[in-house]
Amino acid sequence: MTDGGYDAFEDPYCYKGTSVLKNRLGTRDATTLQAFEVEISALRAEEPLPAGRLGAAHYRAVHHHLFQDVYPWAGRYRTVRTSKGGNMFCYPEHIRAQMERVFRQLKEDDFLRGRSFEGFMDGAAVFLSELNAIHPFREGNGRAQLSFLHLLSIKAGHPLELAKIRPAEFLAAMIASFNGNLRPLIAELTRLRA
Repeated sequence: MTDGGYDAFEDPYCYKGTSVLKNRLGTRDATTLQAFEVEISALRAEEPLPAGRLGAAHYRAVHHHLFQDVYPWAGRYRTVRTSKGGNMFCYPEHIRAQMERVFRQLKEDDFLRGRSFEGFMDGAAVFLSELNAIHPFREGNGRAQLSFLHLLSIKAGHPLELAKIRPAEFLAAMIASFNGNLRPLIAELTRLRA
């Protein structure tokens, strides 16, 4: 995929002189890569997601599952600094520690189980906003987040229907959460109730 609106820099993940991510298809055409990525990750999303303990390693396995056919680095934390719209994501040297912190908190919160639906939504919004701010992978963070949230919602007894997502509204809600406003994200998540 092209840089997807990410701020430009010399990126070792991209083919030299382009903003096209190195990929298993070997294409240097951004449109072809984007179509391939969407199709292949959607097919992988229809398969059972990897089992795990809902920790950071499990999250990495979900990303790997979704993007293993597209990117050789699927499931591995990024090694470059990146930003979007002028907002910096977690520096790569801090990703591992921040992921451990977020997932330790999730475990301490008993994976959001035993909560009302509204309580689950509040916890899920905090979790997603923190995960998004870390942005541990070079590409595919949003899809990995949603797939993992689906697993988390089932474990918590509040399954969500991801097919109900309104992409533009959800993206706007994620941007608002990056700036500290969780209300739009809670509203969009609530719409996904099964």
